[in-house]
Amino acid sequence: MLALGRRLGRLWGALDRRHLAIAEANLRAAFPEWDAARVAATARGVYAHFGAVMLDLLWMEGRPAEELLALADLEGVEHLQRARAAGRGVVAPSAHLGNWEVQAVASVPRVGEIAVVARPLDNPLLDRRLVSLRASSGNTVIYKQKALAQVLRTIRNGGIVAILIDQNMQASDGIFVRFFGRPACTTTVAAALALKTGCAIVPVRCLLQPSGRYRMRYGPPVEWPRTGRRDADIAELTQHLTAIVEGWVRETPEQWLWLHRRWKTQPEERA
Repeated sequence: MLALGRRLGRLWGALDRRHLAIAEANLRAAFPEWDAARVAATARGVYAHFGAVMLDLLWMEGRPAEELLALADLEGVEHLQRARAAGRGVVAPSAHLGNWEVQAVASVPRVGEIAVVARPLDNPLLDRRLVSLRASSGNTVIYKQKALAQVLRTIRNGGIVAILIDQNMQASDGIFVRFFGRPACTTTVAAALALKTGCAIVPVRCLLQPSGRYRMRYGPPVEWPRTGRRDADIAELTQHLTAIVEGWVRETPEQWLWLHRRWKTQPEERA
């Protein structure tokens, strides 16, 4: 299934010239030291990877979490387990890297149910299908538009809230931090929740290995003191979490969503 997905992904990349150009432009800006051949090869690798991810999601449907977990190697899961055992809520920042969906579904037997903050897909039929997959092992999907009360309740009840923090935001909905040396408008939700509630911050990622197994990594936890300067604290923590994501992407660039226009929103120039 994964091999077929990679082949279909490469075909998709050959046909989707517009988004392939976006991926190549993003890669050139992020890695100015790379030559054209490496940029092109990585962009094609991105398509191959996400082709595999898409077919893997189809394969996952209807399968129990225990079966998915058997295909994964977990590292640092004790960080989430300790927080839950202490009754302490957790914010789990993550990114569109590897296969973030399988991590949320498969990890439930080891860490308990997770609340996933998500944006609904534009296609209602596809959205219902994805929500069904996400909730198949007991997780809850919280749409961003009405997230605050549910998220706070989950954390205060000692639960885990997973938030993807690597998408472009409108200027009114985020702040600008540096990502690969460029200003990137970024959600502050993970940082604001952690600073407001004092919950644990455990970054999580799930990488697809050449063997076809997944490597799910949890933490290490991020310790961040509150100085009382709310806006500055949120900005500094958001920058720190974004730097963690950047480090992940640098390790496995072909597994991140370079097709996304991450730097679309830019600061307005002052007169």
